[in-house]
Amino acid sequence: MIWLEQFLVKYPELAVFLAISIGYVIGGVKVRGFGLGPVTGSLFAGILIGQFAHVPIAGMAKSFLFLLFLFGIGYSVGPQFLQALKRDGLKPVLLAVVVCVTGLLTAIVIAKALELDAGFAAGLVSGALTESPAMGTATEAINALPLLEDERARLVAHVAVADAVCYVFGAVGVILFCSLVAPKLLGIDLAAEALKLEQELGIKRTASGVTSAWHRFELRSYRIAEDAPSAGLSVAAAEAKFPEHRLFIQRVRRGERIFEATPDLVLSPRDVVAVSGRREALVELLGQRATEVEDRELLDIPVSVAEVLVTSRDLDGRSIADAAKEDWTRNLYLRAITRGGQELPLAPGVAVQRGDLLRLVGPEAVVSRAAKRVGVIVAPTTATDFFVLGLAIFLGGLVGVLVTIPVGDMRISLSTSVGTLLAGLVVGHLRTRFPLFGRIPDGAVSLMTALGLAAFVAMTGLHAGPIFLSAIAEAGIGLLFGGMVVTMMPMIVGLYVGRYLLGMNPILLLGGLAGSQTMTAAMAAVQERSGSPVAVLGYTPAVPIGHILLTTWGTVIVGIMAG
Repeated sequence: MIWLEQFLVKYPELAVFLAISIGYVIGGVKVRGFGLGPVTGSLFAGILIGQFAHVPIAGMAKSFLFLLFLFGIGYSVGPQFLQALKRDGLKPVLLAVVVCVTGLLTAIVIAKALELDAGFAAGLVSGALTESPAMGTATEAINALPLLEDERARLVAHVAVADAVCYVFGAVGVILFCSLVAPKLLGIDLAAEALKLEQELGIKRTASGVTSAWHRFELRSYRIAEDAPSAGLSVAAAEAKFPEHRLFIQRVRRGERIFEATPDLVLSPRDVVAVSGRREALVELLGQRATEVEDRELLDIPVSVAEVLVTSRDLDGRSIADAAKEDWTRNLYLRAITRGGQELPLAPGVAVQRGDLLRLVGPEAVVSRAAKRVGVIVAPTTATDFFVLGLAIFLGGLVGVLVTIPVGDMRISLSTSVGTLLAGLVVGHLRTRFPLFGRIPDGAVSLMTALGLAAFVAMTGLHAGPIFLSAIAEAGIGLLFGGMVVTMMPMIVGLYVGRYLLGMNPILLLGGLAGSQTMTAAMAAVQERSGSPVAVLGYTPAVPIGHILLTTWGTVIVGIMAG
């Protein structure tokens, strides 16, 4: 054990990787579906290692990794941030502001009542409100205080201690409140409300294993009988007979010749037509009216699947059903919509927003033409635009240092952390206008956010480990119960403000509450108990606001408590 301690002290970089590894194991353990997650797991692993090894931690390494993480978060939510302020997304945004501000005010009251120092108060915020990045902004704010080095180090360690004490109930509390407590307080049946909302949006539940027309299509060939209703009709007229099924004729075989199915082409008996549509429509509708034939040559149509970033102002805010009426959507199918990293349920009433990522499928030429109307095809890339990445973090940090915010008699610096977060937000938003600007592969962004934060909190845990037990004794049991109050008060206030002042749909409200505290697991719990994915429509507009405000609170509460 002594050898291991000396080894980790001599090679602190290896201690960090060990903490991350153990942290992912701890975070992966689940009890009745709940787990700490890799970030909090890394914090606890760092604290555990720090109990027997006083590992030296380089401040620059912590800051470097944390800034990468913040830029990655801003870059990810940037395409949806401004869109979240528009139309129906405004209610979840206001809800997020109410929840976050209530959380900060409650934390200030509790911290003052318990006479917590700035470090404990910041950890109270990051843990109880389940926003680990607030640890980083708080650490930077503490390091900027005019204190002796030893005192600053003690306060930084207190941030990790308080976060570890408050996080477990913070996470469990939000999950249980959104999925169990809130529905009882509102007197609603989650499953019934979800079904009602689905019907309003036009979502049709189907049996397991059957996909929707908005998800998947097939291409099959049928022979037109002598007495078929479509015989003698043009392609456009034949397709118009079943508009709700979105069946499209792609090609026509007449004898030995194959024709492209132009809208004015008249169909004749004995023609063989290649028809695309959803599986059940082709099987149950056409299969009973026409004879299916195997015609490989006729069906040999180049099909393309493309991820398209929505940048078009004309498409912004339009429902799927409305957009499907456009001429350029003929032969085009929508498989998925991703917004802010979350896949939305597909239904005619769901609106498309700029910054959404659409997965389009159809004939190659159709997809190519449609992409020009929608935005730009996002082709996979392995190259990172390091010029934009580096310059954006530099400029964001510079702005963070120069910009100060008056709070009472104090002036609180925006900080390099918040400045970098905003820089990522700006670059991410600019991608919706200039899709080739500042491109970073999804894998690189994932590495920046996952490794950046896990390594940062692991180092914070290593730093706090040696004084963890003494700090717990100093803070007392009051910190745990205080954290419970800070977790629950924003949820309760947000629930009633959202329902009775904002008039939000109950399912969207619960998704918005989960997004306000950036707790994806809480949204998943609501989806599981309601048997529906629709809660994500309330989650996605709220979560970027939650990330930005809660991360900023680390700086704010240190300034207030140290003032």
